[in-house]
Formats: sequence, C-alpha cells, structure tokens
Amino acid sequence: MKRRTKPGLIVIAKAPVPGMSKTRLCPPCTPIQAAAIAEAALADTLLAVTGVTGVRPVLALDGAPGAWLPRGMDVIRQRHGGLDQRLAWAFDDCGGPALLIGMDTPQVTPALLSSCVDALMAPGVDAALGPALDGGWWAAGLRRPQACAFLGVPMSTCQTGEVQRRRLAGLGLNVADLPALSDVDVWGDALSVSARLSGGHFGAAVAAVTGSWVAP
Repeated sequence: MKRRTKPGLIVIAKAPVPGMSKTRLCPPCTPIQAAAIAEAALADTLLAVTGVTGVRPVLALDGAPGAWLPRGMDVIRQRHGGLDQRLAWAFDDCGGPALLIGMDTPQVTPALLSSCVDALMAPGVDAALGPALDGGWWAAGLRRPQACAFLGVPMSTCQTGEVQRRRLAGLGLNVADLPALSDVDVWGDALSVSARLSGGHFGAAVAAVTGSWVAP
C-alpha cells in the first residue's frame, strides 16, 4: 500500500531586517518599525500554520531564522531569482502537493488554512488560488510541482492574480477558488488588517507604532 504524503503548507518569507523588510510601510514607519511589523506578521502567520493538523509546515526563507521561528517548522532556503522563480523552486523543493502563502496576511487562522488545504486536496482539483484585494494573490496551491505555473507571471502588480489564474487554467488545471483576503503592503493595509484582529503579535506591533506617534 502506497504511503500517503502529507500536503505541504509553505510560507515564503524574508527574514525581518530593518531597511529590507516591508519597506513600503516607510513612511510613515521608520525602517526599524517596519521590520518589527514584518516580524510580527511572520510570527502570527507561522503560528497559524503550525496549528494546522495533517500538513507538513515549511518555511521557504530568504535570510537567517530568528526567535520568531516556532518549533516543528521545516526550513528550506529560497533559491536565487525573481519572485516567480522563487515560488516555482519553493514548490519543487517542498515536493508533493502543497499550498503556499506569504507573510503578508497575518489574519490567517488554522481553521482558514485547513479549509484551503482541504479545497486543494479535494477530488478532481489540481490547483488552488486565493485572490488578494489589491489584485494579487495571497495563497496558491498545486497538487504537484510545476515550474511553468509561475515562471514568467508578472508579480506584485494589480493584475497578478488574474494573470496567475489564466496561467493555471491555460495549463489545463482545475482551480479551486479560495477566499479573498487583504494583504499588508502599505500603512493603510496594516491599519485595516490590525483593526480586525483580536490579540496576536501583528496588532500589538501596529499599536506600538501608532502609540509612539501620540504626543505626551
């Protein structure tokens, strides 16, 4: 009897470093504040991922791990190249079926991620895609790695999500639709997402920044 492989649940992320992390939050944030918010978003995202049962949690990391890395997370190094290439290699290095998310949606929960994995693993489904409200996507899944699913897709544009969907459909893949989420790119996004959270590192980090601007 063939042993069933657990689907991978991949987070692709940069280590939070001032001047390199969430630079679009600056201004109004300082580079140090932006990195603190990035670290908080990553910590909450990884905590949600490790709370999902029946998956292999994987971090595809650019940089060095820190205290924010929880136990039980496999770490693979991102390969060099553009984002489309790094996405393709992350699926390839993880192997098997996998759902990939970024560190830009700290509002994810284990229940949401579990339902997304279930959608990917449903009979007859080949891929899954979760649109972001800015026109990109926050989650993508493949039942088997296919580099051509990402290579050449323009990333970080207002049309990335639609182009990505067309690419998957053009490969003949049956794509499951995942819920749409707002991701955190600019300061307005950070305020909007944190306002809907109760607890967690991200909301506290955003509150710490806004609190530092209040005159005594």
